[in-house]
Amino acid sequence: MFWVVLVLLGIYVLYSKGIILANFESVSAKVAYEMIENNDEDNLTILDVRTPEEFKTEGRIAGAKLIPVSELNKNLAMLDKSKKVLVYCRSGSRSVHASRILESNGFIPLNMNGGINAWKSEKLPLQ
Repeated sequence: MFWVVLVLLGIYVLYSKGIILANFESVSAKVAYEMIENNDEDNLTILDVRTPEEFKTEGRIAGAKLIPVSELNKNLAMLDKSKKVLVYCRSGSRSVHASRILESNGFIPLNMNGGINAWKSEKLPLQ
């Protein structure tokens, strides 16, 4: 019984991190930065799915649009389906959930692994 629980827990963790059963791409903070630097606003939306308080106090990626993951379903109309959506949160869990929501609604999400914490670890610029 212990091993069954352990395996199920492992599957849950892999699913919640977007490692298995994900129909969207995940990118590192460095790759996300390069995409932002090399891409014009006509092709990419940067979506921050943290809380408004986190958005204000912990720094954010320049040009990011804030839609907390808890409000994403009712605010999908604020996003353009013709653009890829680079999604990030604090550590990478909420962005996986948001990416699943976006993908199931016809968007092309790009989940940023590690969230803003990974961005900061790479010493990338914040606004």
